Amino acid sequence: MRAHCTFYINKNQLIMEPALQRRIQRYGWDRAADHYEAYWCHQLEPAQDLLMELAQFTPGEEVVDIACGTGLVSFRAAHAVGLKGQVVATDISEKMVEIATIMAQQKGIPNIRFMRMDAEDLQLSDQSFDVALCALGLMYVPGPVKAIQEMHRVLKPGGRMVAAVWGQRDHCGWADLFEIVDKRVASEVCPMFFNLGNPDMLRLSMNAAGFSECTTKTISTVLHFDSAEQACGAAFAGGPVALAYHKFSEQVKGEAHSEYLASIEKYKKGNGYEVPGEFIVGRGVV
Repeated sequence: MRAHCTFYINKNQLIMEPALQRRIQRYGWDRAADHYEAYWCHQLEPAQDLLMELAQFTPGEEVVDIACGTGLVSFRAAHAVGLKGQVVATDISEKMVEIATIMAQQKGIPNIRFMRMDAEDLQLSDQSFDVALCALGLMYVPGPVKAIQEMHRVLKPGGRMVAAVWGQRDHCGWADLFEIVDKRVASEVCPMFFNLGNPDMLRLSMNAAGFSECTTKTISTVLHFDSAEQACGAAFAGGPVALAYHKFSEQVKGEAHSEYLASIEKYKKGNGYEVPGEFIVGRGVV
């Protein structure tokens, strides 16, 4: 079974329409939301730790967190700025926002609110925040420079942005996942996923969006999975291909699992896997 998507033709290449890409991300992350933290909470910590360090929060600051997911970074930012500060966290996925809102209520965190919003069209006032964050979300938007421009727009003069992205494709041992899924859905699920991970692309994108003093740091990481089931769960059910994956028949799911596990076989350690990865974290100032 293959799901079909609409494309337009440009110079003999199939290019996904931005509106379609947004829908895929919105409803795909709705599908992944219930599984996301179980598979990715600890795997993403190295990138999130560096992002928090570079943000250099001061108590009382106003923070916006773009593509916040279930709030893994948002809650840390709310703690860092204290009760006199405020965090507005946005995500394109309504389900992610629902989960994060419930968690904020359960934890009794009053200085944070979650809103469903497109990263390229923030419904927020100009110059209203001190810090803008985006932890591993820019790879999914059709126009990452536009999203960074929106971060620039909502920051006060002297405000800073910090964004984390996945690194180069050949430095991420799980990267065959996209090809494995793409050929089963007649489309590209995340057509430009690794673009910002190419040398200097994140810094250049921040410059193009109007930021100054732009710097980036690259860190290597290892994704630890205790079993084949955990590795497949993170790849398919809890990540960016979830929408396509949930449309597969059980037979196609099994075939995709087998092909993916073969692609990471070289990283097998005992019953589990230690898959290499790379993060790039950039910082810019208004």
